[in-house]
Amino acid sequence: MEKLMQVSKKHVIRAFKDLEVYQGSFNLAMELFKLTQRFPREELYALTTQMRNASRSIPANIAEGWAKRRYEMVFKRQLLDAIGSANEILVWLDFSLACEYITTERHHSLYQEYEILGRRLHQLLSTWKTF
Repeated sequence: MEKLMQVSKKHVIRAFKDLEVYQGSFNLAMELFKLTQRFPREELYALTTQMRNASRSIPANIAEGWAKRRYEMVFKRQLLDAIGSANEILVWLDFSLACEYITTERHHSLYQEYEILGRRLHQLLSTWKTF
């Protein structure tokens, strides 16, 4: 019985940081930040900035949406913006590969992770009232 209570306590969502989709998007944004530190200096105000901004906007939109979740349409709009940013990252990853700033393996791995993140955001969009 005690073990079951511990499991249920783990899934209590009190803040946006408790959302797994937030945690995952934050970690991916940090991973992209570290990756783009190795990009050429001439990309600093172009591809690097675009990738960093798009990746950071995902957890930021989740957090902002959480604060406004009382207003369903506003919350959903924030999640849609997060989904849009996740898709934007896919394009920047393609450019990074085409410019040979990342390996094919790295591209594939990050691309898959952002596709999964997008699916999880879509799932949250359709099931958010259940938490």
